[in-house]
Amino acid sequence: MSMANVVGSHIPHLRRFARALSGSQAGGDAYVEQLLETLVEDPSALAKSQDSRVGLYKTFMQILSSVAASGWQVRPKSWASGFDRNVSAMTPRSRQAFLLRHVEGFTLPETAEILDATEEETQQLLDRAGEEIARQVATDALVIEDEPLIVMDLTQILEELGHRVIGVARTRDEASRVIAKHRPGLILADIQLADGSSGLDAVNDLLGSFEVPVIFITAYPEKLLTGEKPEPTFLITKPYQPETLRVTISQALFFDQRSRRAA
Repeated sequence: MSMANVVGSHIPHLRRFARALSGSQAGGDAYVEQLLETLVEDPSALAKSQDSRVGLYKTFMQILSSVAASGWQVRPKSWASGFDRNVSAMTPRSRQAFLLRHVEGFTLPETAEILDATEEETQQLLDRAGEEIARQVATDALVIEDEPLIVMDLTQILEELGHRVIGVARTRDEASRVIAKHRPGLILADIQLADGSSGLDAVNDLLGSFEVPVIFITAYPEKLLTGEKPEPTFLITKPYQPETLRVTISQALFFDQRSRRAA
């Protein structure tokens, strides 16, 4: 398989990872672009690991470290306030370990290899990440989902994390009605809703009046990770693992704590 095919199959997920690290689509894509330019100049970079995906992320992390050391940082205006306010709550290395292990799904040994650390050091980073995220404030959540069993599961996970579900919407119109009564601090949204309406459109309607972190849940992530229009920073693929959802919720709130739970 050619390098283009190997790299191309992982780029959508790498872009998600890069966006989560930087806090924006623009910032993440800038880092990924730097990676691709490096691989064009030196294709042998991927050969440094037996697993091509591990090698790709390891090379990306090396570039990220090099770029950060040079003093160049991406801080898009749309995310600057939330990101700058929360970045001190989690150290960069623990955030990287957290995303690699729990969002990207790498094993502990793979995460250690990508970070060029021992497994013990990596586990310490993960433990620290859990402690840092646990300090994040609880909030009110809106669930936009039309499958009852998934609604029950999402509600249980949110409540276990200390959040409160203030509404469940099965359609775009129902979401608007919930928002008119209570503004959430977090939204979990499916893409395809009961009446054929779009969860993405419903969220875009809501974001026209206020800003809130959103996690999209879909069986077809490739429809959103196209690079042709604004994309969600937080995206969960169905069927999802509960642990992946838990850490993504914490990550989303880490980047933006605009709304504390209403009294």
